[in-house]
Amino acid sequence: MTEYIVLLNGDEAVWEAASAEERAAVFARHEEFSRLLAERGHTITGGAELTHSRTARTVRRTAAGEVVVTDGPYAEAAEQLGGYYVVRSDDLDDLLEVCALLADVEGGVEVRAAIEYDG
Repeated sequence: MTEYIVLLNGDEAVWEAASAEERAAVFARHEEFSRLLAERGHTITGGAELTHSRTARTVRRTAAGEVVVTDGPYAEAAEQLGGYYVVRSDDLDDLLEVCALLADVEGGVEVRAAIEYDG
């Protein structure tokens, strides 16, 4: 089986402004997502919702070798990474079909295979 990382991107301002009912509807979609994955033979092995990107710290190294830590996300963008799932699956097409449940106008879902090295 391959391990995939399901990246959940969205507009953080929309999430912050969401009412309790709107948030409950989003959480219900995630519960349905988890249920469908299990029913269809996929296994969630990890994941988390992330704090707002304003809490991010970025670590870079300059050409001179100096380490520089800055506030904020790596890239300025309208959409930010809001969370992720780690899913083991042997059927990428079906996984993508289930991921469509979480895709909406405010944000998309990016799926990438994790590289596993021997040794």
